[in-house]
Amino acid sequence: MSAHEDARLVLLRHGETSWSRERRHTSRTDLPLTERGERQAEAAGRLLAELKLRDPLVLTSPRQRAVRTAELAGCTATTVDDDLAEWDYGDYEGLTTPEIRETTPGWTIWTGTAPGGETAAQVRARADRLLAAVEPVLPERDVVLVGHGHFSRVLIARWAEFEVVEGRRFAMSTAAVSLLGYEHDARTIHAHNIVSTNEGAK
Repeated sequence: MSAHEDARLVLLRHGETSWSRERRHTSRTDLPLTERGERQAEAAGRLLAELKLRDPLVLTSPRQRAVRTAELAGCTATTVDDDLAEWDYGDYEGLTTPEIRETTPGWTIWTGTAPGGETAAQVRARADRLLAAVEPVLPERDVVLVGHGHFSRVLIARWAEFEVVEGRRFAMSTAAVSLLGYEHDARTIHAHNIVSTNEGAK
């Protein structure tokens, strides 16, 4: 068996915030989780526990919604990595896609631009840098990346050796888990957008 065969790279999107509930583009704005978001994060922790991760290295975005999600999911030893921050939406921060389309018909983050924010090329470079940093760790221990919706989708696309635009194919819910790894030494996607059906009560 290849040393890669058991390697697991886990992506966890943060739980619900007030803006994610309203589908507002949220990057630099440092919002807390809602009560539901906290329950989602705890439920995601139960999913992670089922994976029986091997001595996981856990990296998290610097935003409090990601740090708190990691904490509630049981990831006690975490390292903040600025490369895990969400795509910078620039002037579109806080806006919904329908609001942006009032002035830019047909816009999406995947096919359009974000004035004052990051370009797809900049986001790609950040994702590639992060993946290059964690991939050497995978033969020895699992890696968990706790971050955001769009940037997690970029990571999935780049892991699968697709261009950034193909991140549009990988919708990711709040507190969802995706599992990446290898098959016969080729990078692959083992599971995607898994969410707990039991958030519990709080």
